[in-house]
Order: sequence, then C-alpha cells, then structure tokens
Amino acid sequence: MADNSWRMGFHIVPPTGWLNDPNGLCQFREIYHAFFQYSPDWPRGGERCWGHATSTDLVSWRYHGIALHQDIPEDANGAYSGSAFIERSQAADGGDRLRLYYTGNVKLAGDHDYILSGREANEITVTSDDGLAFSPKRVLLRNDDYPPFCSCHVRDPKVWEQDGTRRMALGARDRDGNGLALIFDSDDGISWRHRNSIRPRNHFGFMWECPDVIRLDEREFLGICPQGMPAKDADGMGTSWSGYIPLSAPAIETVEADESAYVEWDGGFDFYAPQTFVDDQGRTILIAWVGMPEDDFKGQPKELDWIHCLSIPREVSVDPADPTHLMQWPVSEVEGLRRDEVSLHGNGSDVTRGEMGVACHQADIVVEGIEGGLTLTLDDSLEIACEDEELRLTFLDASGAGRGTRAMPLDEASGLRVLVDNSVVEVFANNGRTCMTSRWFPASEELTASLSGKFALARAWRMADGMVYES
Repeated sequence: MADNSWRMGFHIVPPTGWLNDPNGLCQFREIYHAFFQYSPDWPRGGERCWGHATSTDLVSWRYHGIALHQDIPEDANGAYSGSAFIERSQAADGGDRLRLYYTGNVKLAGDHDYILSGREANEITVTSDDGLAFSPKRVLLRNDDYPPFCSCHVRDPKVWEQDGTRRMALGARDRDGNGLALIFDSDDGISWRHRNSIRPRNHFGFMWECPDVIRLDEREFLGICPQGMPAKDADGMGTSWSGYIPLSAPAIETVEADESAYVEWDGGFDFYAPQTFVDDQGRTILIAWVGMPEDDFKGQPKELDWIHCLSIPREVSVDPADPTHLMQWPVSEVEGLRRDEVSLHGNGSDVTRGEMGVACHQADIVVEGIEGGLTLTLDDSLEIACEDEELRLTFLDASGAGRGTRAMPLDEASGLRVLVDNSVVEVFANNGRTCMTSRWFPASEELTASLSGKFALARAWRMADGMVYES
C-alpha cells in the first residue's frame, strides 16, 4: 500500500491498483455491499475483476479483496460492470440470497473492429448466501440474444423488480453508432426476454453505459452515461457524460426518451458510472466512480501505485421545486465521522470574509445563509465560487493535475457543503440541487479555507477515517 498524504480516509479505495465503476450496490442481510471494477496489478496490466467492500453504516468500510475474477471463457477479457438483486427467502438457511449480474467481456483474435465484430458481450450471474462466497457462474445472455440492430457493445446490466417481474436494463450501441438502452424482463431472473428499447429523439452519444432506472415519488428516471458527447472543455476533454432523463412513462413502456431533458448528476471533473440502490430504510442511495474514462484524466501523479476511489454515498430525492430534477446529499451517517469543529460565527449576514484551518486534509465544511454570492478558497489553490448564477470550480495551480475550470448552472446560492478527503473534493450547493466532484492534490499538510462573501454561519469539522483493510 502506497504511504502518502493523498490516500483517501473515508472514501472507498483499494490498497493498490485501478478502481472504476461501482457494481452490485446493495444492502444484504443488513450489511451494505459495494463491489467495483478493479485492476489490482495496475499499472502493470493484469485482470479486470470485481473488488469488494462492506459496511454496517455506509461510512466505515472493510475491504475484502477480489470477489469475482475473469476466470471462464465467457469473461476472458474482463468481468465488467453489473448490479445486485436480493432474492427473498431463497438461501439454503431460508434467508435472503444475493444474486449478482454482470457482463463478461471477450475479445476474439483476428482482424476485428470490436464494434461490429470480434467481441462477445455475455450476461452472467452468480449467487451467494453470505455475500462473501459465490456460486459457479451461469451465462444468461449472449450476442445472439440481443436485438439484431445491436453492435457488439452491450453491457452493464441493472436489475430491479417491478409488478412482480424482474426487469433488466442494458446499455447498448446500435450498428449505426447510436446509444440506447435495452429493457428485458424475466419471471425467474434466469430466462430473459427483450421487452423494449429506449432511444433518444435525436442522436445522443454513440454508446449508453451504466444504465439505471431510478423510481422515486411515482416517477421514473433513466440514468445513463452517454459516450461520444461534445467536449465540455476547450482542450477537448469531457466527452463522457453522466446524468439522467426524466421519463413520462415507466421504462418498460418507453421507446423514446427526450434527451433535451437530460440532467447531469454532477458537473465536476471526476464523476462517472453512478449506480443507485434502495436500502432497508427505503432510501435511494447513489455511489459513483470518482474518475472519468478519458485518458488525460487518469487522475493523479504518476508515482502512485493506486488510482481512483468511489464517491461518498449520497441520498437521492426529488426536488420539491421541480419534480423532473433530482437532488443529492451525503447520507446522514457521514456526519458521524465529524470530530473537532472550527467555526466562524456571524450576526445574520454580517460576515463578509474569514479563514478556518483544519489540521489535516479531511474535512466537512458547511456555509449557511449565503447572500449574493460566495467564494471558498482551499489552500489558495482550489476556488469554489457561487456567483453569476453558477457553481464554479477553478484550480489556481498545479494541484489540479491538468484540471482547469468547470461550472454548473445555479440558482441564487443559499448554502454550500464541501467534503474534502485528501485528494477528493465533493461540493453540494443549495441542499444538493447542484453538485461538483473532483480529484485534487494539495501540497500543504494542513487545510486552510478562506471565505469571501456574505453568509450567516460557517463551520468545519475534521473528519475521521472510514476504510479498513483486511490483513
């Protein structure tokens, strides 16, 4: 394990190697499970498998190593992304059984473009009675089971139950280079039939990765990660997006989604492949990869032997002011990691500037009662601004490792919350109506926070660690 000041303390991160998409998120037999795409031997190559971490409280995570290897012919080139489904009272002891679904990637030898030929996309399942030991693998769907208009790019099954039937969403690319989602259904979770396909009204990326169907307040939202979108930055970066489209009918009845209603989950530099699940309390919880597929954003200085992490768990809710918009907020358990508090107190909105210091780069910063705009500067190197109807992140020096400025539309700012975890910053404005996440590589040992603008109250807490590694 690389010993350095940039390793996260309360975000899920493996001891070494490359992490990307969260997989199989669930609460099973009271334990939270977060699987994730994992290449433990990165940057030396090696397999693409599933790593595994568990928690009883969503903030104290124990890493368990590799859960699924690429070890059968149908996943020879990678155990790609997928989801979890809890089968009630199906385990040998009469309790619940965990079933995982994922895509097995196979690249055949020969002269192929691996889009229209040369690639197998196999949907595979395993089960577990305890969440740690898994059954032999079973292949459920192969290329010939997808509609004939599909290319070889079909992946990332998300499974849920609706009206007593199991549903599956798969991301796909058609043979003409258009992204879409395939919807399947099943009576038993083993035999699947194609129900419908969801396409945009107009071309919207060449591939839709990591589809998700979020059901909140009797409404459904289709989460997608469209690849091949216009660049967000002047240097051509930011072509892989992550967001959702509000649907006017259930996904199983939808054949056309209005891409003009697409909303980004998070406007920062590092946020991709989010997945949601519903826990035993009925909360819809989202976790994402704090990273991006673009090569230029591999994310950190080259001397480290680990890369990337998952976001903190966020509770998702419908915006009371707009039923087509979703809000995100750190799960309440995150506050249990707060330790020493540093405060700036004001009388009403009389405070116009001030500074706070935290003895490490793990902090929870909250600013309330903002009037007219606010700028929060961390270590004189990262500026977070709420002004001119936007939320903006700007790196002022090399601590951004190639990142510059990103902005998201924002109604008049009222509050700001910033979670700092050594080399990760997650920003939530106006109770989570607007969010921005980025990697950050500060040089100083202590965190300083400078505020400029009118606000009623500003507080910061030092945050405790949450990750535990198996010996």
